[in-house]
Amino acid sequence: MKAKFKQMLYGGDYNPEQWPREIWQEDMRMFNLAGINSATVNVFSWAKLQPSEEVYDFSELDDIVDMLAKEGKQIVLATSTAALPAWLVKRYPEVSRTDYEGRRHKFGQRHNACPNSPVYQHYARELASRLAQRYGQNENVVCWHVNNEYGGECYCENCEKAFRVWLRKKYKTIEALNKAWNLSFWGHTIYDWDEIVLPNALSEGLEGDKTAFAGISIDYMRFNSDSILNNFKMERDAIRQYDKDTPITTNLMGTFKGLDYFKWAKEMDIVSWDNYPGYDTPWGMTALRHDLMRGLKDEPFMLMEQTPSQQNWQAYNSLKKPGQMRAQSYQTIAHGADTIQFFQLRRSVGACEKFHGAVIGHVGSENTRVFREVSELGAELEKIGKFIIGSRNESKVGIMFDWDNYWALEYTSGPTVDLKYVDQIWQYYEYFYKKNISVSMIPVDADLSRYDLVVAPVLYMVKEGMAEAIEEYVAKGGTFLTGFMSGIVDQSDNVHLGGYPGPLRKLAGIWAEEIDALAPEHRNAIVFKDGTREECRMLCDVIHLEGAEEVAQYGSDFYAGTPAVTRNHFGEGYAYYVGTVPSENGIAKVLEMACGDAKVSPVIGEETELEVMRRETETEEIYFILNFKDEELVLPEVFAGKVDVLTDRVLEEGEKLKKYEVRVVMCPKLS
Repeated sequence: MKAKFKQMLYGGDYNPEQWPREIWQEDMRMFNLAGINSATVNVFSWAKLQPSEEVYDFSELDDIVDMLAKEGKQIVLATSTAALPAWLVKRYPEVSRTDYEGRRHKFGQRHNACPNSPVYQHYARELASRLAQRYGQNENVVCWHVNNEYGGECYCENCEKAFRVWLRKKYKTIEALNKAWNLSFWGHTIYDWDEIVLPNALSEGLEGDKTAFAGISIDYMRFNSDSILNNFKMERDAIRQYDKDTPITTNLMGTFKGLDYFKWAKEMDIVSWDNYPGYDTPWGMTALRHDLMRGLKDEPFMLMEQTPSQQNWQAYNSLKKPGQMRAQSYQTIAHGADTIQFFQLRRSVGACEKFHGAVIGHVGSENTRVFREVSELGAELEKIGKFIIGSRNESKVGIMFDWDNYWALEYTSGPTVDLKYVDQIWQYYEYFYKKNISVSMIPVDADLSRYDLVVAPVLYMVKEGMAEAIEEYVAKGGTFLTGFMSGIVDQSDNVHLGGYPGPLRKLAGIWAEEIDALAPEHRNAIVFKDGTREECRMLCDVIHLEGAEEVAQYGSDFYAGTPAVTRNHFGEGYAYYVGTVPSENGIAKVLEMACGDAKVSPVIGEETELEVMRRETETEEIYFILNFKDEELVLPEVFAGKVDVLTDRVLEEGEKLKKYEVRVVMCPKLS
């Protein structure tokens, strides 16, 4: 596909407005040393751009843009609307959010605007419009960055009124709404739209993230995601009045729960995201999030932010060890990134992010380990970036990820508080990651025919048309895997009657009569036909066969000897059902069978603990080989004799990669 940019962007968030001007030229000198070719500016400058209601001042931003342009830097220009100026909150208090506890917030923090405030919308739209009118034709502006890390909720009166309008459009009648939310329960029947209140701690909200009525709470999450998305679209459309072509994005946050990113991606020209794994985040989980961001549009994405050294806001902010930032960057590229950008380019002198890592540290010198590593990576990306951008990751395995299911599963009261959506997705993704089997994260309405194997853990909410689409996919030869807590409810969180797994019962060829919740200290076992015994935990479906074959059975409790894992031959394909949470080895054994049915294979034929990913152009295959293990690992034989394009060195048979070492190999694509 055609790349969005002429070169791989390498840079990050730059805040010269926080520094005296004599520092700016020193920044340019150091950026050039480091191979920094781009800068994201104007992210939090609203208060400077508009010091009062009727006054705009772009003089400093003009100088920043001119300076970057003269230095030949590509500019990612933000709209500054993620933090309100003090005058706006003082004059119009309604622009501030009301929190879950019902408290109206005062001036402070960021991401602090009510998304349904007409006043906020007016001034945000006006600022975006003026920026686009002023800079939209600047050839160095290669991307617009709207707002920043959207998220959060508001429970004010404006949002309550807007929620009622949103609900009227969706349900049309009060009767339909009462049925959808099952409001006859507890006698909560609504007779007028104005009787609807937002589900916060003062109404239907319960302690933590629970609710008395999941229907209203899920609809509020949908509404809130739509409301904030409307703010993005508002600024995007204001920009498009003056700039018809430059890509427009906003930075997402991986598996962030609050916003339906598949819906958002349809409104974005390119997906960008901020990658901040913890010190103990598995490398495979980071890969999952990259694959999800790529999957949102099934296209290469932007890495808008990562730290070159350490973070500051997590509980334990470990340094990135020598080589770690480079390896992490290449993992990002391997999974589909066309940019590598940092937060931040110069370390802040004060406030809550003063200890967040940066290309230029507080010492202000290029004589640091971090700067040297950034410079080395910059030189490499300058060399190979043009061959990579626009290339694609192709996968024959799709894993369903769905925000409606995310919200609904974690709102449900029972059967266990330990059931978390992303954890369940990760358990299955981890198998493919360790086997170097390429995965696409896909929405529930994806074209399933593109995949040989589709995995859908905890597909709790099966909405209209989903079961029929999955049945058609399997009947035509696809392999599908799902399991416990799947097919349970409809789009309003009302149970599909007729036995679990509801609309998936025919496809799975089983009936789950009961669901046993195991306490954290309790375990069961599953026993496969070959005698292999693996531990299982958390939940156990009590299953009856209705045409499916037993793959494994429970080893203990009153349902010992009954099916735990099943496989159903449906049309020309197969449907697997996993009724519990098996151990890692248990999941691997099931997925090995499913991959066999689907004829799914790894990126390379050799088994290795190295991470190996592939991107493709029309003529080339680009392999990324990375070592994230604590030991040296032998290079797979298939790459012996090939050239590492990072060093132009011919790779030798038997050579080893140390931890965080990387090789990149390009091969002609076989016709």
